[in-house]
Amino acid sequence: MVDRPIVIGVAGGSGSGKTTVTKEIYKQFKDKSVLILEQDAYYKDQSEKSMEERLQTNYDHPLAFDNDLIIKHVKQLMRYEPIEKPVYDYTVHTRSDKIIPIEPKDVIILEGILILEDERLRDLMAIKVFVDTDADIRILRRLTRDIRDRGRTLDSVVDQYTSVVRPMHLQFVEPTKRYADIIIPEGGQNRVAIDLMVTKIKTILQEKSML
Repeated sequence: MVDRPIVIGVAGGSGSGKTTVTKEIYKQFKDKSVLILEQDAYYKDQSEKSMEERLQTNYDHPLAFDNDLIIKHVKQLMRYEPIEKPVYDYTVHTRSDKIIPIEPKDVIILEGILILEDERLRDLMAIKVFVDTDADIRILRRLTRDIRDRGRTLDSVVDQYTSVVRPMHLQFVEPTKRYADIIIPEGGQNRVAIDLMVTKIKTILQEKSML
C-alpha cells in the first residue's frame, strides 16, 4: 500500500450545505491532518478580458473553472508537496495576485458544486460525496446568504437563480450525483451522515499511521 494522502470530493448544488458538511468534518480533526481545497478558488484567470466581458461570466458552468490547475495541485499534494492556492477576487471578477500557501495533509477534501464533473478529478478521489438538498431549501439559503452577506437585492438573486443557477444545476450539477459513493440528504443538518464520514476518515488515518 502506497502511503499518500486520501482525496475526498464533496459536491452539491448552491445552498445544498456542502460547505457546512465539509467544515463540520474538518472541525473533528484537531491534529490538523485534514485540509480543504475549495473549487471556488480555481475560477479561471480573466485578467486579459475587459470588465464588461468579465461581468458576463457564468460561474455555474464547468468551463468557468481552471480544472487543469486544481488537478495539478491535487497531484502535488498527493506527493506531499506544498502548493500555492490561488485567490479569486469577486470585486474585479478575476484572479488576485495573492496566493495562499498550502501544506500537504493526510486527507484532502475537495469541495465545490462541480467537483465531480471532471473525470480526471474523480479518478483522484477515494471517496465521492454528493450533498442532496431540495431545491426550495437551496434557494432560500442562497437568498439569505446573498442578501445578508453580499448586499444583493431580492430581485437580483431571484433573477440570477432562475436564469443561470437553476438551469446550470439541472444540466451540470445534478447529473454528477450518479458518480457519488455517498449521498448526504439535507447537508449540515444530517449529523448521522457527517459522523459516519468522520468515522471513515479516522479509520483511514489510523491505517495510514500503521504503514
